[in-house]
Amino acid sequence: MDGAENTTRVEKPEGELRRGWTTGACATAATKAALTALFTGRFPDPVSITLPRGETPSFPLAREALGGGQAMAAIVKDAGDDPDVTHGATIMVSVRTGPSGSGIIFKAGEGVGTVTLNGLPVAVGEAAINPVPRAMMRDVIESLCAVHGRAADIAVEISIPDGEDIARQTWNPRLGILGGLSILGTTGIVHPFSCSAWIHSIHRGIDVARAEGLAHVLGATGSTSEKAAQDFYSLPDIACLDMGDFAGGLLKYLRVHPVPRLTMAGGFAKLTKLAQGALDLHSGRSQVDMRWLADEVARLTLNQSLSQPILAANTALEVFELARQNGVDIATVVARQARLVALDTLRGAHVEVDVIVTDRSGTIIAHAS
Repeated sequence: MDGAENTTRVEKPEGELRRGWTTGACATAATKAALTALFTGRFPDPVSITLPRGETPSFPLAREALGGGQAMAAIVKDAGDDPDVTHGATIMVSVRTGPSGSGIIFKAGEGVGTVTLNGLPVAVGEAAINPVPRAMMRDVIESLCAVHGRAADIAVEISIPDGEDIARQTWNPRLGILGGLSILGTTGIVHPFSCSAWIHSIHRGIDVARAEGLAHVLGATGSTSEKAAQDFYSLPDIACLDMGDFAGGLLKYLRVHPVPRLTMAGGFAKLTKLAQGALDLHSGRSQVDMRWLADEVARLTLNQSLSQPILAANTALEVFELARQNGVDIATVVARQARLVALDTLRGAHVEVDVIVTDRSGTIIAHAS
């Protein structure tokens, strides 16, 4: 879900950029504070959590309330120097115990969206809380319940005052996430790179790889695809370039400063945009062309039966699932075409290119070399 990404370019501020925290990290910290108070009567303030990569940030509480069988804690999101529309938003989490055997239940409160269309990593009808934040909150809840000898039957409601208004500045309404913002994040950290700063860091990564004599580098759109490709080739960390959405920034620099081999890795949606010729893969600056996907599937199947469902699809992931269910390997088509676009952008530079497409869990679903 592209819920909290700003859709406009913002100039890099002067000085060193300050990182921030995702809505998922804030929600996890608020969950920990509220549940601790529910069990002990005391709110930890500040409250610390452990992020997926081991960082242990602390968050001050902006609000707290306890009574009536529930507890609420709120944290104001600090996105650092990133131009994130959710910077300054208040992430409120209320918790209460549920019926025996009910398990952990997530609910969308005021200002948090609900998923209404297929193709997203959360099921239709569920609160728009992405898988990693859900896992982070589950870990906190299960750990606290174990410490206090309680069953992990907890109802969690997340609210963001003014979240519905803020969400209008994101892609959520177009994606069918209605009523507010999404709770996002894969690492818990917001890296405050402007376009120019991020592309600059890609260039410096290539420079370092060349200086170290590396013959193979990896540019991935995100941490999941990066890990899959890095493990596939047993590449060292220094070979991993933080490409993100900036495929063009990577390829154009390699055109002049070549490395013998480049692997590009990413999810199906991002690499579909590359296959369609986009070199900036950010959701605010390029979109998946469903007509292109429909035409490619029709070419593979030699009929038009899937064209209308594809054109009506909400996301590229939905198209991939539709094609897969009908025995169409559209991911390989995307990988091959993305590779051709990369080679064309390199304009004859001595760089061998292969492309790896992964699913959301990091499984490789296509490879073109």
